[in-house]
Amino acid sequence: MNKAPPMPHSLSHSAVWAAIDALAQRHGLSASGLARAAGLDPTTFNKSKRVTASGRPRWPSTESLAKIFEATGATLDDFSALISGDRTAPGATSTIPVIGLAQAGDGGFFDDAGFPVGGGWEQVVLPDVGDANAYALEISGDSMLPLYRQGDKIIVSPAATIRRGDRVVVKTRGGEILAKQLARQTAQTVELSSLNPDYEDRTLALSDVVFMARIIWASQ
Repeated sequence: MNKAPPMPHSLSHSAVWAAIDALAQRHGLSASGLARAAGLDPTTFNKSKRVTASGRPRWPSTESLAKIFEATGATLDDFSALISGDRTAPGATSTIPVIGLAQAGDGGFFDDAGFPVGGGWEQVVLPDVGDANAYALEISGDSMLPLYRQGDKIIVSPAATIRRGDRVVVKTRGGEILAKQLARQTAQTVELSSLNPDYEDRTLALSDVVFMARIIWASQ
């Protein structure tokens, strides 16, 4: 009887689970912490759940993958790169400026392009995100529940491409700093969805937006 050809390494059981572990590590989380952040049972990604009682490999469900993408902001391309073994210098760190989300609305912290400036920033050492202008905002309040809680740090990349559905930080000409999800952008307006359903969605005139930058992950 002919054996089936071996599964390519990029789609192997071990590579997929290693990618989940790497995604969790990027966000400063354990596998169980990643599961909790995604609203899953904390044991979903435990080592013991990766094989059946009879020892057969168990694969993560598409639903669980979709939920961790939603929780972390990762794309399928990002995850595919992790499956292929691209860990982007694992263990590399960089010093990133950080301030409180509420404080960020004050003048002097950003230039007109949304890059961090000024001397009022603290510094924090976090995994390297590949953007020399990345910065962190420390969450206060409950406007970003259930994904981000008070004290979490969201990492913002001014250089990252923004697409519909991405989580973004927006500064308005009135000095507001909003952390929401981009629902739609036209030539005249930006429509933002609130992460916490207790908070209203917002529609802004594009002329009222000073800058919009993508939230690329969070340190929890």
